[in-house]
Amino acid sequence: MKVTIDPNSGFCFGVVFAIQMAEDELEQSGTLYCLGDIVHNNKEIERLKAKGLKIINHDDLKTLHDCKVLIRAHGEPPETYQTAIQNNIELIDASCPVVLKLQNRVRTSFDDIEEDKGQIVIYGEVGHAEVEGLVGQTNNNAIIISKEEDIEKIDFTKPVYFFSQTTKSTDGFYKMQKLIEDRIQSIQGKADHSNFVSNDTICRQVSNREPQLRKFATEHDVILFVSGKKSSNGKALYGVCKSENPNTYFISETEEIAEINLDGVKTVGICGATSTPMWLMEEVANSLRNKEKAIA
Repeated sequence: MKVTIDPNSGFCFGVVFAIQMAEDELEQSGTLYCLGDIVHNNKEIERLKAKGLKIINHDDLKTLHDCKVLIRAHGEPPETYQTAIQNNIELIDASCPVVLKLQNRVRTSFDDIEEDKGQIVIYGEVGHAEVEGLVGQTNNNAIIISKEEDIEKIDFTKPVYFFSQTTKSTDGFYKMQKLIEDRIQSIQGKADHSNFVSNDTICRQVSNREPQLRKFATEHDVILFVSGKKSSNGKALYGVCKSENPNTYFISETEEIAEINLDGVKTVGICGATSTPMWLMEEVANSLRNKEKAIA
């Protein structure tokens, strides 16, 4: 059985940057607080916890004083920075530059909609860390949509400014855009989209992986997609692989391989999300190879 790891899978630059900042600080001090999971992958979190990383939530942050706290790549709302100032907390800001740029665009649009009473609409997952940071730029007034029926939350008689969480599916974003355009046309009776401003703010490091994964998925008998179960990007990219190769399996750790029937399989492709560490994909590959040697 031939086992191949997709060379294009693994951490995006934003996650690499955040983890490197965490490791640098841990090497110096031996301990560091991180606001939320630094990456949506339990195995990587376990590795960093062993080095001294302590995961906290926003309630914990309010009780901390005179310490260092890492802001992960997902970014944070303005309230987090205000709390840090009040509690004399030094923030190690590892917010992804792509996310920071998007936050600025959302905030600027929100500041500009006072005159036309418009709405900020974000295509994303409710409760996702990045989305929480984006909604915070609008004084929590943004409308979040993640599925078709969610567009009913929008007032189509008012201007709509549409953005996307950076890790969402490109196809999903443009499907939502079309639904909004169609609804505006049905209400106004004409194809006038002057009150609809759509911004494709999906990270190209994410969207560019879709065509690469489609090709990779067709080149193997079985695909093992390695990702944390909480990863939004992982769910999207797994769906891409599954659409091309029905023999695609979502796993989070090597132990789950035992549940998959690989009898007669000649080629296995291993790939993952932008939150999946390369070392974990290599661990999965080595587990498969060792299993085959044991059988032989």
